[in-house]
Amino acid sequence: MQNVPHLDLSPEVSSALGAGQPVVALESTIISHGMPYPQNVQTALAVEDIIRQNGAVPATVAVIGGRLKAGCTRREIEYLGRQGTNITKASRRDLAMLAARGMDGATTVTTTMIIAHMAGIQVFATGGIGGVHRGAETTMDISADLEELAQTPVMVICAGAKSILDLGLTLEYLETKGVPVLGYGTDELPAFYTRRSGFKVDYRVDTPQELAAVFRTSRELGLAGGMLVTNPIPEEYSMEPDVINAAIGQALAEAKAQGIHGKETTPFLLARVKDLTGGDSLASNIQLVFNNARLAARTAACLADAR
Repeated sequence: MQNVPHLDLSPEVSSALGAGQPVVALESTIISHGMPYPQNVQTALAVEDIIRQNGAVPATVAVIGGRLKAGCTRREIEYLGRQGTNITKASRRDLAMLAARGMDGATTVTTTMIIAHMAGIQVFATGGIGGVHRGAETTMDISADLEELAQTPVMVICAGAKSILDLGLTLEYLETKGVPVLGYGTDELPAFYTRRSGFKVDYRVDTPQELAAVFRTSRELGLAGGMLVTNPIPEEYSMEPDVINAAIGQALAEAKAQGIHGKETTPFLLARVKDLTGGDSLASNIQLVFNNARLAARTAACLADAR
């Protein structure tokens, strides 16, 4: 890896990358904006442990004091969790300003992909990606995650797009941008809290070895952009569609009534859905992140073995 200004690798991540060992990137918005304290810190550390148990090195990504971090310490993760929403939710447009001003930032899917690629990390595990928001035909509220997937060569393993979004339009946008959407063990796009959405993925893939082979082939062909792997939430943690959809509908109505928009929308909706489901959605969210971390570690290991 070439020296990149403003980028710091933890000693563990630097050593692993130098030795050609598997590394999995993790975002930090899920810590500061996606879950309450202390569950956010507990979950972040548990995800790192799961990745290690499955043969890879975790690299939690964030911006701290203006430095782009690929690999955070336990103290830094605790800091991100305690500060919560006081930390800027950092998308592509924010990175240069945060670095120049020496500020902190919690990385979204977009900025985690950017920093992972700078560091030479090919696989990234998260909960769900952003996408086209409901009503985007008038609001133009479309996540930068979709544009990043179209231009940055990182494999993103998630439980689908967040179910607060317009899933059909999200898939259409990804198709337009040429981003392959793969279903792990499924032909159907998972809907974050639930295993089914009614929408088909581009291809079904059934093993980490095949995921690694497809991504490696994409890189060999020189194709631009990343790859989206949608991994359904385990059956035992999947929520009833009627329950989660009713909570989402109410949360969306409240967001509209309160004039919430832009980068504040997703944290508000996720928090309200958690409250409206009595905390069940948070429990499901944690379990799907664990599930994605396992698959990401195994896939990264397959990529490393093929070098």
